[in-house]
Amino acid sequence: MSALQPPGRKLARSAGVIGIATTTSRILGLLRDQIIAYLFGAGNAVDAYYVAFRIPNLLRDLFAEGAMSAAFVPTFTRVLVRDGRAGAWRLASNVVTTLIVATGLLVALGLIFTTPLVTAFAGDYDSVPGKLDLTVQLARLMLPFLTLVAIAAAFMGMLNALNRFFVPALSPAMFNVGSILSMVLLVPLMPGVGLPPIAAVAIGVLVGGVGQAAVQLPLLHREGFRYRPVIDLRDPGLRQVLLLMGPGTLGLAATQINVFVNTVLATGEGTGAVSWLNYAFRLMYLPLGIVGVSIATAAVPSIARHAERDDAPGMRHDIANGLAMMLVLNLPATAGLIVLAGPIVSVLFERGAFTSTDTAATAAALVCYAAGLTGYSVVKIATPAFYAMGEARTPVTVTAATVLVNVVLNILLVREVGYLGLAAGTSIAAILNAAVLVALLRRRLGGLEGGRLLVVFGRTTAATVVMSVATYALMGALAHVLPGPALPLQVARLALAIAGGMAVLAVTAWAVGLREFTDVLRALSSRFLGAGRR
Repeated sequence: MSALQPPGRKLARSAGVIGIATTTSRILGLLRDQIIAYLFGAGNAVDAYYVAFRIPNLLRDLFAEGAMSAAFVPTFTRVLVRDGRAGAWRLASNVVTTLIVATGLLVALGLIFTTPLVTAFAGDYDSVPGKLDLTVQLARLMLPFLTLVAIAAAFMGMLNALNRFFVPALSPAMFNVGSILSMVLLVPLMPGVGLPPIAAVAIGVLVGGVGQAAVQLPLLHREGFRYRPVIDLRDPGLRQVLLLMGPGTLGLAATQINVFVNTVLATGEGTGAVSWLNYAFRLMYLPLGIVGVSIATAAVPSIARHAERDDAPGMRHDIANGLAMMLVLNLPATAGLIVLAGPIVSVLFERGAFTSTDTAATAAALVCYAAGLTGYSVVKIATPAFYAMGEARTPVTVTAATVLVNVVLNILLVREVGYLGLAAGTSIAAILNAAVLVALLRRRLGGLEGGRLLVVFGRTTAATVVMSVATYALMGALAHVLPGPALPLQVARLALAIAGGMAVLAVTAWAVGLREFTDVLRALSSRFLGAGRR
């Protein structure tokens, strides 16, 4: 079995620099969630905030970071290759202006129809005095975030196409910084201005949105971008973006139907269910953001360049390298989250208003979400690969079908196991989505180095099983050696269990000949060290 080829090492290095920035952002995001949990626990105020944030998030996924990004990055890359930077900058200004106008109209409509929107999502909140009104108030505060994040997503796409990964990957950290500062500074002041304390979190969303866009502007300026407020609907590049966005938006609309159904089902599960699911999903998203998003972000521009040149072998190799890295890093991460779910949630959140009951409920949801981690990650590569080939309908059709399966699963499972059924159904659907997309990619490209990927999967699974057993046993032994509920002891037990598990994983990977694991670690660590020296 050969190690990763040089393009694979290049991908790993690019993913590494993205990983540095993304890790910073995720750590800040975790700190943000810890502060929310400490101040508000998993009660009515946090339930209201998370449902309120779903409304601009829903529109963001449809028109900003979702369909727009998937359509814009390959198109911008093609124009950059074909027409040079001048043509690419014209397209960028056109797209940014179009986004500002389109999202501005959506925000205006959202402000007018906030109450029926929130009632559709969380009608059961009306049974709790003041909860529905609070959700409406928070949603109105956060709706302008849509425009801010759309601009930030366009900036990120431009920089990624120029192989500038660190700053755009770091930009979400500014969102978390803005949120953290707003909570720390504004929560005590909110009652004095007639607002509930949780409103400080909503204001932080807007502050963070501004920071997310602003931090990327200096680098874009150095690259030569000068924004011109123009909309030219005759621009072939803009038409291509809109053409690709059309089916992509329909596919994401299907996904949002699933989000809508899940939200309605979760709000019907009583106080805390929405919050438990959100805390758990955010923890699952930590490795997804660091590993899955980093690898996909690094791989997509190269895949798009191969697609522009009709280089099927190059696409196959880049996609296979990305999938191999996904397997090598995500399977152990999945097992780690499942084995250590309880201790992780306890160490991170169980203090202040967040109780041991909240810990148990959140940990159970985390186990269910973690099962789908590899599926979520693989989709991050597979979907943009189809967009790069100008075949948006394929992932859209698969996503729509998967969403229908997800909705049915969640409705059935929530009746049997309550809110946990929502997390479990989502994970099953994610794995199904990834499997179908990879199968269709394999058929479209005449293979994806399947023999190599099968060997990587088998060896990674073997190493992961050994790691899981060792970690579970070590955690049990540490409970006897370092007993007690004190936070320092909990941290020590968790840190030692993770370190021991990683050591066992590394040794087992070497023993079974999983050279990809060593290559990935070497490439990532060299990039981390190099970035540190800079």
